[in-house]
Amino acid sequence: MVCRHSSEPGLAILAELETPRLILRRLEFADAPFVVKLLNEPSFIENIGDRGVRSIEDAHRYMREGQMAMYDKFGFGLWHTATRDGVPAGLCGLLKRDILPDVDVGYAFLPQFWGQGLAYEAAAATLRHGASKFGLRRVIGVVSAGNAGSIRVLEKLGLSFERMIVMQEGRPPVRLYGRTLSGE
Repeated sequence: MVCRHSSEPGLAILAELETPRLILRRLEFADAPFVVKLLNEPSFIENIGDRGVRSIEDAHRYMREGQMAMYDKFGFGLWHTATRDGVPAGLCGLLKRDILPDVDVGYAFLPQFWGQGLAYEAAAATLRHGASKFGLRRVIGVVSAGNAGSIRVLEKLGLSFERMIVMQEGRPPVRLYGRTLSGE
């Protein structure tokens, strides 16, 4: 397991997961510039939504109220995903949202990392981890109807289309995929 030093003295950030090409770990406040960059990518806003993160302070709030709160409550959330040489590539992990019936696998990568199989690699490891560490028996994924790349990733992960759902009032419905996990 890779150990990185946090921006806070005396704290070390351990990898949550490692794959042949990636290291996934909890977000820390030092990741704020990357979070601002990723969440303001036109593809992120179009396919996932505008999270209103425009500054370092906004990113700190997003991480504190979202992912860090989820880590504290469930032990999981979206993880910072970087290449083995430390280049930030995206986010990938597990989300528990009140509006969804099951834990959701989520991922978003900077465009320069698309088409390399990294989203699949990270998400497959996340599903195995969810089953073994957190005892998840079912996982879902939600995706915008026009996001063909993410749909392919979910299908390659073995998730099947179940139904259309409205996640946010005033936004188009999204496709919900699901899969039973088998203690992977």
